[in-house]
Amino acid sequence: MPIEAQTYVALGARPKISPEAARSVAKRLRLPRSLSDNSKALVSVDLAEVRHTPCPRGGRRAGDIVPLVENIEASQTEIVQLDARAAGYGADFERKRERAERLMVEVLQATAKTMPLERRQRGLRTRQRLYGPVTELAPRSTATDRPHVD
Repeated sequence: MPIEAQTYVALGARPKISPEAARSVAKRLRLPRSLSDNSKALVSVDLAEVRHTPCPRGGRRAGDIVPLVENIEASQTEIVQLDARAAGYGADFERKRERAERLMVEVLQATAKTMPLERRQRGLRTRQRLYGPVTELAPRSTATDRPHVD
């Protein structure tokens, strides 16, 4: 067959496809294009070489939807399982957080108890450095140690 110059509308009329589909076929086959006098695109084509069978239009059949519905249901059950697992992880996290808070309170209490002892020890070291070794201090006298005078 000879090569003809056709518009996209004329090209799509033979296999009964839309002009947009004909343009897509022309692009895919890399057919040469040019402009006509009325500024419409013309495609140079040998119609015997163009083998295009349009895809059937129409709605989906019930058989096509069944696998999709099964996939959605499987995804929904997986989401429920993941939510349950996440709730378990959340509870575990809360237990560990509470334990960490209790341990932090214990550390702070132990620090508060040892700070005065560390200060006293630091003071004794300073006193020892300045005045020499510290001997055992004599006990302080109390009111009961004094003689009673009337």
